[in-house]
Amino acid sequence: MRRLFPALWALLFALPAMASDYRSVVGPAAILYDAPSQMAKKLYLIRAQTPVEVVVRLEGWFKVRDAEGTLAWIEAAQLAERRTVMVIAARGELRQADRDDAPVVASLDKWLVVDYLAPAAPGWIRVRHRDGATGFVRSTQVWGT
Repeated sequence: MRRLFPALWALLFALPAMASDYRSVVGPAAILYDAPSQMAKKLYLIRAQTPVEVVVRLEGWFKVRDAEGTLAWIEAAQLAERRTVMVIAARGELRQADRDDAPVVASLDKWLVVDYLAPAAPGWIRVRHRDGATGFVRSTQVWGT
């Protein structure tokens, strides 16, 4: 028991440091299933570039969570390591700098997908819109970080 206690403490403090594994869908669309098999029930289609969080890995399959919290299985080949984020706020704001008082470069509609570029100041991330505009968005306005 004395040896187990320090190991449990180390694990407890290591858990928050474990990063989430976000990926994006490749191809025009991908099918999500209720089990890791093409013979399983097809649940729905997911668009290209949509971010998902990988929660389980199984030979050739990933169990993923989408922006609405739905869990489903997808073939591993249908995901890229490329990071994207999806706007979940009613209206997101792309700003010139990672500050609330920075000028707004563009308004981002709900469900819009943008490229994740890098973390920024606490609570902010740097992104690129499909038209090429880059800027900063509050991490609370997007899903996939």
